[in-house]
Amino acid sequence: MKDLTANLAYESHSLTPGGHRLAPLEQLGLALCGVGFMVLLAGYFTASDVSSGVRAIWLGLAWGGVVSGTLLYGLHKHLSENAGVRNHGKTTESLTARGALGWILAVLLTAFYVVLYWFPEMFGGITRLHDPLSQALRGRPADHWFLYGTAYTVGTTIMGAKALAKYRHSRYQVVRTLVIMASQLVMAYLLPGFLASINQPEAYLTYFWPLAYENLFPGSIQGLMNRGAFGTFVVAWSFISIFVATPILTYFYGKRWYCSWVCGCGGLANTVGDSFRQISDKSLRAWQVERYTVYGVLVFIVLVTGLLWLEPYMPAYMHEPLYMLRKTYGFLIGMVLAGVVGVGAYPLMGTRVWCRFFCPMAAVLGIIQRFFSRFRITTNGGQCISCGNCSKYCEMGIDVRSYAQRGENIVRASCVGCGVCATVCPRGVLSLENGPTEDRLKGYTAPTQPVITKSVKRVAMR
Repeated sequence: MKDLTANLAYESHSLTPGGHRLAPLEQLGLALCGVGFMVLLAGYFTASDVSSGVRAIWLGLAWGGVVSGTLLYGLHKHLSENAGVRNHGKTTESLTARGALGWILAVLLTAFYVVLYWFPEMFGGITRLHDPLSQALRGRPADHWFLYGTAYTVGTTIMGAKALAKYRHSRYQVVRTLVIMASQLVMAYLLPGFLASINQPEAYLTYFWPLAYENLFPGSIQGLMNRGAFGTFVVAWSFISIFVATPILTYFYGKRWYCSWVCGCGGLANTVGDSFRQISDKSLRAWQVERYTVYGVLVFIVLVTGLLWLEPYMPAYMHEPLYMLRKTYGFLIGMVLAGVVGVGAYPLMGTRVWCRFFCPMAAVLGIIQRFFSRFRITTNGGQCISCGNCSKYCEMGIDVRSYAQRGENIVRASCVGCGVCATVCPRGVLSLENGPTEDRLKGYTAPTQPVITKSVKRVAMR
């Protein structure tokens, strides 16, 4: 077995600083993936002209090729290597270091979201190809949102399998990834489809206000209440989730219970976007911008929600400006920042652009975590060798190493508790812990900008 592992590792051993020879199974995986995408492309032109049975066959071939090919490539690649992240090539490969391939992928992702939001008719053929699946799950033809949900779920599932292989040595990462995959597949895809098939509100129970910003709008609440008992349940679920469950769970577990275990945005970031986590900006300037933008969005949606509840008491001339304010939030925050920028910028700015700079739910959770939670990341400065792995792979741009060097607890509003910093540490310096709130800020000092000290010519912290 040892010789087999060594041979497999040799098959994909690097030939150049940024590349590796593709093993036969990896080549087969890429070929299957390519066939799947070609079938999807063929469906774009012909799906509207063929029967439902033919569409079902084509859809099975398309997603079957993409899923099997991606799994074959990714699992072989990672199972033939030691578990954990590999620094080799991360800062030199074109795709993961803002090279030409990274820019091309960013443009493609951005274009996909632009078309999805504003020109969905351009996906007409591929959308029709998904009619058999939509009819089976929802009892109605597919629309562009069903197409998106299917692609989102497939991406999270197959890249989640890759993450399982990559982080298989860490029980925390394995369990966390399995929960992410299950949350997306069951709660955000199968359950809403089932509810739609029985003529109930297509509720996404893992999204709460203010992330699901319309959940507390008076018009949305009234519409759900008019749908009967289940609609009333969804309204009650929304209120309990944000005003009861969120404070309690964040007090005990920090924001990780949601941002890194349940939320679909975080799930996509930690599966599809995992290869780009090291790109996040670690500078003090980025941290300063982050504080203004993320809390600015929170203030924006609180203001919009409050004004909508006050609308019946406002003069008539205020109704149109309020409507435009609501539309502005939906366009700018809900579409441009959450989708176009939030995912399109993965290859250029890292995987948590939306979560870090704009997500109002992250802002709410961050306030609770920073001042009231029992969660912290403890450090053992005496064991730190300053390798920098923890900071490099922090998707939220936290300079973890600076805390570890000083032996300080990491208590940051932005930390999503993904635990990758602890997973990649070669000395076991970092631990995700819950404990008494009175000692969680032990030794804490505000983040400062790394500088090069002239005396020793090395990175230090003022």
